[in-house]
Amino acid sequence: MLKVQSSEFILPKDTTTGDDACAYSIIDNALLVSVLCDGVGSAARGGTASRQCVKFFIDQFKNRPKAWDIPKTMEVFTRHINSLLFKESMTQYGKIELLTTLCLAVIEGETLYTLNLGDSRIYIQKNNGELRRLSTDHTLDDKYMSHVLTLACGLNENIDPIILTTPLSVGDTLILCSDGVYTLLEESEFNDMIKKRLGARTIIHYTAQNCEAINRDDMSLQIFYIESLDPLYAIKNTPLLIPETLSEGEIIDGYTLVSAMMEHKRIWKVVKDSEFCVMKFPLSDDEESLDAFVREAWYAKQITHKAFGHAWIPSGRSMRYYLMELVEGINLREYLKNRPLSVDNGVELGKFLHRAEAHLLHLGLVHGDIKPENIIVYQREGEAGVDFKMVDFGSIVEIFSLNNRAGTPTYLAPERFNESVINEATEIFSIGVTLYWALTAQFPYGEIEPFQTPTFKIPKRPSKLNNTIPLWLDSVIMRSIAVNPQLRYRHYSELFYDLKAPEKVKPFFSGSTPLIERSPVTFYKIGFIILLLLEMITFYLYVTK
Repeated sequence: MLKVQSSEFILPKDTTTGDDACAYSIIDNALLVSVLCDGVGSAARGGTASRQCVKFFIDQFKNRPKAWDIPKTMEVFTRHINSLLFKESMTQYGKIELLTTLCLAVIEGETLYTLNLGDSRIYIQKNNGELRRLSTDHTLDDKYMSHVLTLACGLNENIDPIILTTPLSVGDTLILCSDGVYTLLEESEFNDMIKKRLGARTIIHYTAQNCEAINRDDMSLQIFYIESLDPLYAIKNTPLLIPETLSEGEIIDGYTLVSAMMEHKRIWKVVKDSEFCVMKFPLSDDEESLDAFVREAWYAKQITHKAFGHAWIPSGRSMRYYLMELVEGINLREYLKNRPLSVDNGVELGKFLHRAEAHLLHLGLVHGDIKPENIIVYQREGEAGVDFKMVDFGSIVEIFSLNNRAGTPTYLAPERFNESVINEATEIFSIGVTLYWALTAQFPYGEIEPFQTPTFKIPKRPSKLNNTIPLWLDSVIMRSIAVNPQLRYRHYSELFYDLKAPEKVKPFFSGSTPLIERSPVTFYKIGFIILLLLEMITFYLYVTK
């Protein structure tokens, strides 16, 4: 995910609104678009042109054609706004009046794309402190006429913008500024201010206070300290073939396809140098499928806990795929086809699911589709008992996502049907339903079909369906599947604590549980008091007749 610490500020040279304009937008947490324009003062409508230009780029980038790469998008949009300003000037004024400089910077993946027209500037300060200018001043090469622009947005009907690409690293700083800033500051002083991570407002006010008013112009400055970059775009845009068909015996990058593991033949058991593993391909080459696959492969690569099979993206691929460890075993649904899970294994399953989800939480992720089909049961060589592995990296999403496609209806928390975010509490509900089914062979709220609007009635307690389930575990499961999120565990750590300390588990009762079940002693005390009052009233009426 792309994260920046941003700072921008504009200070007009007088009390008017000024001719400078700037804005930025981070699109889908992955694409930074920054625009800074300095309306040419000698043109009557320079300020209007700068504001119109900034708004145009911010609006258009949010709706750009997905088939266009960033350089094409920048070029097409720049040509378009330049032509619009030029034609509007000539139509309304008969001469150039809508004229502005333009600095445009776009961060995608680990690449910075820049374009400039005029004398506003773009800099990058590398994480080693080196300051580089990425723009060219389009002015006359004459010291007496250096303020005269040879290129600007709206100056000519047609332009040929030059787009530069610069690799980025975390810790780099992107800077856009008008000439009103850099002409009043020595480059070394400017560089030191950026190193100290001073904000745009501070730098501009300092500069304005240390110059004569007659030398001042409108001042605009944008600063972006890069805290993290989104590598997914770079991975997605790597040109890799997505095969339409695959067949047994085919060899891809030294891996031999042994057998298809799914009917759609996009997941294969493969072998290389006598080592077996799993190779997974995208379902199709459409934009949505490719986005989902790239994200899935990236998440899978980040996950290192032993609760999951190892996954990796080999370098030098000739096709779009990723590889996973082959886990020999059967899924939990098949394993429990003719029997419920033992209580001991049920407790271990609960702890296992906690460990898996806790690791994902550390990465800012959730599984999104916990169910028996996504849990592999296997035995370690030479060891008794069973172990578990989580599978299906394709369902993993960022925590607090609004992703209604993630998950299987029968295991979804009630609030997920009302477009609630995916969080620890909703994942705990799925864990609870999985444990309930594994120990009783029934679902607490029945099987729910896709697109069904379910009703969640009070379920039978699992101990009523399997008398080997102890009351403490019964309470843990019931608290996990509580319809009311306020009654449910909110954090994985709470669930794990109760699974480790049965003696400290408090009995669970839903809000509608009768008092006689929740607290028999209290029920009988209240009953005794009511009966006593009735007896006293009856006696009083009798003696006062």
